[in-house]
Amino acid sequence: MSRIKNSFAALAILISSALPALAFQTAAESVVVLDELSNIVLIGKNADMPLPPASMSKLMTLYMVFEALDSGRLSLQDQLPVSKEAVAYRGSTMYLQTSDRVSVEDLIRGVVVLSGNDASAVLAEALSPDGTEAGFAALMNQRAKEIGLTSSNFANSNGWPHPLHRMSARDLAVLASKIINEFPIFYRYFSETEFDFRSRAPDNRFNRNPLLKLGIGVDGLKTGYTQAAGYGLTGSAVRDDRRVIFVISGLSSAEERARESEKLVNWYFLQFTGKTLFEPNETILEVPVFMGSKSRIPVSSPEGVRVSVPLTARGGVKAEAVYPRSVEAPISKGQIVGELILDIPGVEESPRFTLHATEDVERGGIGTRIKTAAILLFERFILNAVN
Repeated sequence: MSRIKNSFAALAILISSALPALAFQTAAESVVVLDELSNIVLIGKNADMPLPPASMSKLMTLYMVFEALDSGRLSLQDQLPVSKEAVAYRGSTMYLQTSDRVSVEDLIRGVVVLSGNDASAVLAEALSPDGTEAGFAALMNQRAKEIGLTSSNFANSNGWPHPLHRMSARDLAVLASKIINEFPIFYRYFSETEFDFRSRAPDNRFNRNPLLKLGIGVDGLKTGYTQAAGYGLTGSAVRDDRRVIFVISGLSSAEERARESEKLVNWYFLQFTGKTLFEPNETILEVPVFMGSKSRIPVSSPEGVRVSVPLTARGGVKAEAVYPRSVEAPISKGQIVGELILDIPGVEESPRFTLHATEDVERGGIGTRIKTAAILLFERFILNAVN
């Protein structure tokens, strides 16, 4: 069935300016800025290059732990044993001992706040099909493909240096978005600034995320550092009902990571403004119906159409609705019948929103079918005559 592109001006939105819309400069090796309103990447520097992610890859372990909690396989109160393999990890740890039994909640906080390599391994072994961290890594790779991480490969649960352990900045941003949106009840852990586990290392109780205490809206997620990876941060910030997710890696020091990350957050909120083009369930347009009790049906976006637009944009946002020449009845309310594609000046990626039917349309009676058949025969006759 052929498809129709229906172009129309959604809104003439913004301020004219000759300045470039996207001019952020950084020394980072890899950068991604993901706008949650429109779910597009605003900045991508080596966005799909698989690089050593260091502890930022612990987000994949946490995602799978949150899935297990959500399904009931784990509970926050479950007490897990600590293996000698987990205790053997160095670097950032919770200082676990093989005599410990630790709650899942404390282990999560140990991973998020303390970046505990040992805590990650304990959780991994609990969820592993064969009880080993290697078995869990294989499970990570399988799950990563299922959720759309296209440039990731895991060799362990915590980002310990390994030549095959890689993630792209885009994959980290996608993963962060999934954690935030799918597990809001667990996302609160990422904003905790300190966790003193049994007073074992009071000086090691502070969250390594340098932006949490700055009051700029940052509420997560995870830092990372190894010699091969450099200093990195997968972060998120929210202001005025707008959220940005960013990944920055390959920096030379913790100070540079903090400075560049803060600059990136402020750049987003100062250089972009949020615009609502259509409210949730507001009729956007009507599309033709084939063989239905009605000839047209209104469509909308259940979540609404909101986007971030550069303040330096020249001209307005343009919208293009793409849908079949006619949607065949019967049609159910909520059924996807097309797509709305936006063109935002100064932004390379085009935000896309699915269009849903706002009501049911039953299949038409015998009269409708005869009329439709006649129209189709006439169209074919004209087409053949032209050809």
